[in-house]
Amino acid sequence: MKQVIIIRGPLGVGKSTISKMLAKKIAATYYSIDSCLSEHKLDVIPEGEPCIPLKSFIQVNDILLPSIKRDLENNSGVIIDGNFYHKDQLIDLCDKLKEYDSLVITLKAPVEKCIQRDSKRKPPHGKWAAIAVHSLVSKFDAGTVIENLDIERTMNKIISLIRE
Repeated sequence: MKQVIIIRGPLGVGKSTISKMLAKKIAATYYSIDSCLSEHKLDVIPEGEPCIPLKSFIQVNDILLPSIKRDLENNSGVIIDGNFYHKDQLIDLCDKLKEYDSLVITLKAPVEKCIQRDSKRKPPHGKWAAIAVHSLVSKFDAGTVIENLDIERTMNKIISLIRE
């Protein structure tokens, strides 16, 4: 399967949990935008800015692109997990991968549920971070929108989309 599956949504919606489970289930390679941001120290919010700037996310796209393309050329599917709250980051990544079959999924959940899920992390990002990211991600939908009520139903819905 040479398919790119991008799973986006707010902090605490379950993207990473679902993306990792899905990658294992369909033998795809998992990529985390947040991990790459952190690893390359691109997860900094400049003073006076509301969020991590678009240019940092574009850099992450460029950092990950060679590995993603290598995996796709080796017939491995790819799951990319990220907030994608900058629409232009998503457009940039999809454009750079346009020769491959792509599926974009937006996971949604009420902000209260995202805050609750985040509070169980060690360490949590915090209520205000969850609210801020939820607000940014909710500015636009992309691809197929799934209300993430529980992991099993969400996984089944995504798998049904992959088989189409």
